[in-house]
Parts: sequence; C-alpha cells; structure tokens
Amino acid sequence: MSATTENGMGGPWTTSREKTYKKTTSSALKGAIQLGIGYTVGNLTSKPDRDVLMQDFYVVESVFLPSEGSNLTPAHHYPDFRFKTYAPLAFRYFRDLFGIKPDDYLYSLVNEPLIELTNPGASGSLFYLTSDDEFIIKTVQHKEAKFLQRLLPGYYMNLNQNPRTLLPKFYGLYCIQSGGINIRLVVMNNVLPRSLKMHYKYDLKGSTYKRRASRKEREKACPTCKDLDFQDMHEEGLYFDTETYNNLMKTLQRDCRVLESFKIMDYSLLLGVHVLDQSQRDGGEPGQAGGDGRRPVGQRVLYSTAMESIQGDGKAAEALTTDDTMGGIPAKNHKEEKLLIFLGIIDILQSYRFMKKLEHSWKALVYDGDSVSVHRPGFYASRFLKFMSTRVFMKTQPIRFSPSKRTRTSIPALKSSSQEILSLQADERNSEDRRDRLGGACSLASLNGQAVFGLYQRPDLVPASVSFYEGSSMGTISSSSMFVSVDNRTEERDDIASSSTFTLEDSAICLTSEQSTMDVDIDRDDGSVLDVYL
Repeated sequence: MSATTENGMGGPWTTSREKTYKKTTSSALKGAIQLGIGYTVGNLTSKPDRDVLMQDFYVVESVFLPSEGSNLTPAHHYPDFRFKTYAPLAFRYFRDLFGIKPDDYLYSLVNEPLIELTNPGASGSLFYLTSDDEFIIKTVQHKEAKFLQRLLPGYYMNLNQNPRTLLPKFYGLYCIQSGGINIRLVVMNNVLPRSLKMHYKYDLKGSTYKRRASRKEREKACPTCKDLDFQDMHEEGLYFDTETYNNLMKTLQRDCRVLESFKIMDYSLLLGVHVLDQSQRDGGEPGQAGGDGRRPVGQRVLYSTAMESIQGDGKAAEALTTDDTMGGIPAKNHKEEKLLIFLGIIDILQSYRFMKKLEHSWKALVYDGDSVSVHRPGFYASRFLKFMSTRVFMKTQPIRFSPSKRTRTSIPALKSSSQEILSLQADERNSEDRRDRLGGACSLASLNGQAVFGLYQRPDLVPASVSFYEGSSMGTISSSSMFVSVDNRTEERDDIASSSTFTLEDSAICLTSEQSTMDVDIDRDDGSVLDVYL
C-alpha cells in the first residue's frame, strides 16, 4: 500500500502503511462513506416528492454515527464521525433526471466494496470507483465544495435545458467530520469505463505551457498525457464522421458557454482512446473486460455514456451503446485504425477569483500570457474550443459520390456533349449544303437531261463525291453568281455557293485561265437558246 501526507498531496510509497488522507486511512474513509450514504439516502425515501425550491439548494443535513451505534444508526468498527449531506432534495432531483433509482444508487455505492483508483489526480484528491463502473467518488477541497453549492441553482437550470452534456453529472455532495478533520466528497459519473482498456489517456486544456506529462507519469502502465503529448502522438488528430463531429462540437460549444457564464476556467477534457484493432491483435475481443476482468451490469444511468452525452438523436445513440462499445464514440486515426473514444469535461470547480487572477498576472510576466493554463473565462473557452476543433477532433472526408453529387457533376458533361453533337450536326448541314449547291450547279448544266460535261466530253472534271479530301489535289471553280437565260429570260441563282470544290482524278490536271470561263450556246429545236456562264 501507499502513504500520503496529511494534506493529501501525495507522499512516498511504502509497503508497511495503508494509504491515508488527512490522517484517515483509506479503509476507514471508504467505510464511513458507505455508512453515511446508506443512512441519508434511505432516510430520504421517506420524504415525499415535491418541486425543488430555491432554499433547497442551501440545506445541510447532519447525522452523528458513533461506533457503538444508536437508535437511528448502526454500529461500526470505525472511529466516530459526523456525516453531512448538502442539498439532499436538489441532488435527489438530479438523480431522478438521469434515471437513477434510490435502490440502484444504494446498491452501487453501498452493497459492493469501493475500488480505489491507483492513479490519483494532480491535486492530490482520492478517487473511488463503484464495482459496476457507474459512479466515481472524489475528495474535494473546501473552496471547491463551497463553489459547487453556490453553483447548484445554475446547474439545475442547465440540466433542465440540456441533459445531454459533457459536463460532470453531480449526484451528491457530502462531508465527513472526524477528529476535527473535514473530508468533503462529491459523487459523479464515471467517464472512462474500467471494462475497456484505455490504450491512450489524455488531460487536455488547450494550452501549451508545461502541458507535457512528467517522466514519472510516463513510466506508469497507463499514463495520463497532456496537450503536447497528444500533438506528438496524434499529429493529424482523431477522425469522426460528419454527423458525429458536428454533434460533438455543438455539445462542447454549449458546455463552454455555460462554464463561461459561471466564470469557470482551468477545466480539462478527459479523453480515453481504446484501439479496437490493437485489442484484437493482443488476443482480446472488442469490449473485453479490463482490470479485474469483471463485466459491469447493465447500464441504468441515462446520458452517462459518451455517445449519449453528445447532441444527437437519442435512438441512434442508444443503438450504438452495446456491451462491446460501452457507449464509446466510433472514430479512426491517421493509420485507419478503428477507435472508441470516451470523453468528458472535468475539474469545473475552479472559478476565476482573486488568486487565479494573481496567478495569471504573475505567469504572464514570465511566459506568454496566452499559453498558460490559467486565463480569464472568455479567452479560456475560445482557446479550448479552437484546440479541440482544429487539433484533436477532425471531420472525415469520404471519397465517394452520392446520387446528388453525380447529378450535379453530370450537368457540365451533358452540356459539353450536347454542344459537340450540335456542332457536328451543324458541320454536317454545312457539308450537305455545299454538296447540294454543287449538285445544283451541275444539274443546271444539263437542263435537257444531258450533262454539259458529258456533251463536251470533259472527263478531266469530275463532280465531287461525299468525301471531300480523297483526291490528291483540289480544284476550285469560283463564281459570284450564275445566270441561266432561256428565251431571253434570266433567272438569278443566289443560293449557289461562291466556291465549289471538285476532286480531280489526275493531280497533273490544272485549270488554266482559258478553262476558268465556259461559254455554252445550244440551239434547241423550239428556237430557245441556253446560255451558261461560269
């Protein structure tokens, strides 16, 4: 076991002494917690349900539990102590809001022994976990307990508006007095399930000043790393699908807005990463129990898992909350490994009071004021959200085309193909017009059913065929107009092209200046004269 100093800040590990906190052994503290909660919650069931009033947030109930027992309390083998309960009716409402029945609450906290976590926080607080993985009991300082009591009315309003939140869910605030020492406790939801092994664990604030795990912390089996460690190990962040990413960021924005309104800063995002592929490679099954190998019982607390806590469809979240995933959020890393993400905002009981303002001013003189952890609430919230949305959580860009995208992208292709078809049809029409005009010129030469070229036996000039470029040379006959005179009547043909193309059978044949003009005078039987001018 270990021994800590009397102020709870942690001391050297020994094997001869039990771990203590403020001169109280861990076993005595756990026993007093279970006895006190068992008595107060059981006594609360006899009180009728009613609406929460403003004065209910400031009520403190106290009971003395001597070791020999009394008419109201059982006997025990721990030192005499007094157990205080803060705002019992208000916290009963909070438990009802999350679907926690009194019997289930007592069974989790009292029936089974509490599990002491081996990785206490940096503040020196002790953490106890219930056997069913549902609740965590944390020791808090006097100023934190007092601040939480002042925070309860606003916390009550926020939970009524938004039960799906990543903020801590407080289920009870208690105090144990023994030998002149006060030990204050808060019961919260458990963010990281013990049934799944967390391959990576991070405490993220969005700052860079001294935000790297110490050498002693990195030597632990499951160290809690910090912001700079995350950037080194996950340079490209964690990838979520578009809907999950939007829901997650929406929840973080709402929670940070609430914390800013309460002037709260120096909070963290506790992030646990379970690598499904690595778990399978190690020989375990997805969702295999860790720790003592026991699987927790079925979940009873509403909105307690990471998937339920983000702003999404409740039915979709419940569908993903299975025994294997334990409510983790599916994600991937840059290696395309499948992940389960567990997260929640912790350490919200730090307000920006005089001492914090003094701490920020002193650090800003020595270091960059924007990089230190302690800062005014507005700047802290914006820096926190920027870090989460640009460094930690990323949106996947799937390489696939939806039906709507195919429809949109096919419009330019249809336009271009239709333009090509129209241009080809226009070229064909122009070609047909040229052939028709050329054919019309040839037909005019044989008005009496005989071709002019045939009459004059001119085999060197051949009318053009469908192929315009089959010959080896080209001959061009140009005329601006053609006049046909029959019986002193002249018809002007304007529809004949100004240039017509003929294909010559022999490339050596050339049209001379004498051949470019052709005069044809034919005397017909009826006395009419046909004149053709080219």
